[in-house]
Amino acid sequence: MALELMDEHEQGELVRNWLRQNAVAILVGVVAGLALILGWQQYQSYKRTSSAEAQSGYRAFSAAMDKKDEEAAKKAADALRAGHKDSPYATFAALRQAQSAAEKGDAKAAADALQWAHDNAGLEPLAELAMLRLVRAKIAAGDAEGALALVNKVTDEGYKPVALELRGDALAALGRKDEARAAYEESLTLLDQFSRERNFIEMKRDDLATTAVATAPAKPAAPVAPTTAPAAPSPAASPAADGAKS
Repeated sequence: MALELMDEHEQGELVRNWLRQNAVAILVGVVAGLALILGWQQYQSYKRTSSAEAQSGYRAFSAAMDKKDEEAAKKAADALRAGHKDSPYATFAALRQAQSAAEKGDAKAAADALQWAHDNAGLEPLAELAMLRLVRAKIAAGDAEGALALVNKVTDEGYKPVALELRGDALAALGRKDEARAAYEESLTLLDQFSRERNFIEMKRDDLATTAVATAPAKPAAPVAPTTAPAAPSPAASPAADGAKS
């Protein structure tokens, strides 16, 4: 109401006084706002540039892998790890390195690559995918205890059927067949009815049951009762009869 009672000159003077008193604060706010906008734009530009560099590095890695140029592939993968370790491309490269090492029978190199992928994956689904492959590698290397401890950490619901199958594999390797069958059964309940994996898991479950039957100790056979009574001795062959005759 007081402002409405002022004339234009008084209102203008009031505004000018307010601006003089708050000029510094206004200037700081404007500068801070511009800095935030500029910083955000630079950050987005950096992300785009970094992503493009990582993508280019992964293409170089893939090309070297396709050509079987191990030295160039390793160099490209190392560059991705050093400069873009949080990028999915670095994780993809590590996963492919692990697959290549496994195909060559180098279990240690495969496990090392998978461990790096798990530890550095920026996306949780990628980290758990690397974990599941590491579990598989540990089972293949004979470390069923380590595999079991690792597979129990899988939390992604989309990976649950695979995690339960691998849990069954680890338990079976440890000789814990009842628990292994239960893990396979739970995995089957989570799989789609028409999933291609069902038959394979059912075979592993049924093989455990067959093995249990085959290794069960055989029961001793019951004694067979004689079908006929032993013949009585002939009186002629008896010593007593011989004495009587004499």
